[in-house]
Amino acid sequence: MLKRPKAFLLLIVFLASCRFLPATTPPNLATVKPITPTPAATGSVSHLGLPWDDAALFTPGLVKNQQGQYSSLRGASVYHIALEIAPDLVNVKGREEVRYTNLETTALDKVAFRLFPNLLGGKMEIANLTVDGQPVTPEYGLANSLMSVPLKIQPGESCILGMDFTLSVPTDAERNFGVLASVDNVLTLAHSYPIIPVYDEQGWNAEIPPQSGDLTYTDAAYFLVRVSAPAETMLIASGRQVSNEKTGQTQTAVFALGPARDFMVTAAKGYEVQSQQVGETTVNSYAPVEFHKRAGLALKTAAESLGIFGKRYAPYPYTELDIVATPTLAFGIEYPGLIAITNRIYGPGDTYIGTPVEVYLESTVAHETGHQWFYNLVGSDQLDQPWLDESLTQFVTWQYFADRYGEKNAEGFKQSLTDRWARVQNAKIPVGQPVAAYDGAQYSAIVYGRGALFFFALRDQIGQEKFDTFLKNYTQQHIWEIATTEGLKALAERDCSCDLSPLFKEWITP
Repeated sequence: MLKRPKAFLLLIVFLASCRFLPATTPPNLATVKPITPTPAATGSVSHLGLPWDDAALFTPGLVKNQQGQYSSLRGASVYHIALEIAPDLVNVKGREEVRYTNLETTALDKVAFRLFPNLLGGKMEIANLTVDGQPVTPEYGLANSLMSVPLKIQPGESCILGMDFTLSVPTDAERNFGVLASVDNVLTLAHSYPIIPVYDEQGWNAEIPPQSGDLTYTDAAYFLVRVSAPAETMLIASGRQVSNEKTGQTQTAVFALGPARDFMVTAAKGYEVQSQQVGETTVNSYAPVEFHKRAGLALKTAAESLGIFGKRYAPYPYTELDIVATPTLAFGIEYPGLIAITNRIYGPGDTYIGTPVEVYLESTVAHETGHQWFYNLVGSDQLDQPWLDESLTQFVTWQYFADRYGEKNAEGFKQSLTDRWARVQNAKIPVGQPVAAYDGAQYSAIVYGRGALFFFALRDQIGQEKFDTFLKNYTQQHIWEIATTEGLKALAERDCSCDLSPLFKEWITP
């Protein structure tokens, strides 16, 4: 559901999450033909002609303290993807190969892929599916958004899953908030490739996400993506651009990203870029030339946020962060190394629904930058425990204002959190529930309002010094891992040497 802004006294932030609608019905299920991967068939080079095991492809995109992660995350999935964007910026052809390793303690009889475009108003079709070069017939489910690939793979074994796909992108942002859309000469390709969800004690995590929440729940992985697109477009993507060559009317760029939860690419016409260096990281702000001034504000806000969050929680992991204005109907949406901000708050007017656009722009950019820590660096189940990324990111947005302008001047933003909760009459609805447990009004009020206020209550109970230590420890001990409510509570109790069960029962758990 699109959440309309409401003006508050000083500063306000709005949702990063995307909203989604189910699309088509699943096709008839075909007969499953399980096969056993043959290690010798996997090979060392993918369809891109690039090696599977080459940390040098990713190292330049990581800051120094992250450059040893490839060996420590050995076994993480590696995606090699080729995307061909048609001149109409609507139709896309793709080839994907994934090296998947079974890191579980049990054998698996299938690997799941999410085909999210089939929930986003688009259409994705798969062809030539193979496991280690052998053809296999998948099962489809969840409105054709889940593809299960049959195989037999033991703990520690790896295989290469390959497939071709076609993608038709919607030409309006009304049904899917523009996360996957071609509007006004801007193509946004979020979730535009088959992606493997988390496997845990519940099995493969797959559902049709409620419209009020985010889609993805994924492990950290590595992405090498070759994108062919019209030469007149500007390609803006997660990760480091390794190369870009133009031949006639076509450009071909290669991007390397990882570790990361997802990959995003935008192709836009008529854009310019402004840049600023923050330590080892280059911050880029992309927007139409007429939005130059406010794109500069977005740049400055992101740069300040990197410094604040990097000092408080953990260093930002990448050597690049991109901000891009898009026609999205959400205020902002987070992706690894890239944040999309709605162009409605870049201009042309000075106000948006009665509030200065600078207020929306600064708070939204700070919020989405915060998600680089709490969603990407520290992963969590965004569908079943959304408070771990959204509530915490609301709090760290307040921290941005407090550190930059002083706590007194951050009171306006804190008041906006209180006002959100007041939309449901300050009902003590538990914060730690799945997205599906809330109705539309409750989700915004509780997860984005009351959930953020919980961290103030936690700080008041254990004291400022212990609270700051706890948040830093929480971040650094979960880098590239999956955090849980139980783990957060246990770490907070360790750092404060206290029992927080009453506080969590009052605020978080039913």
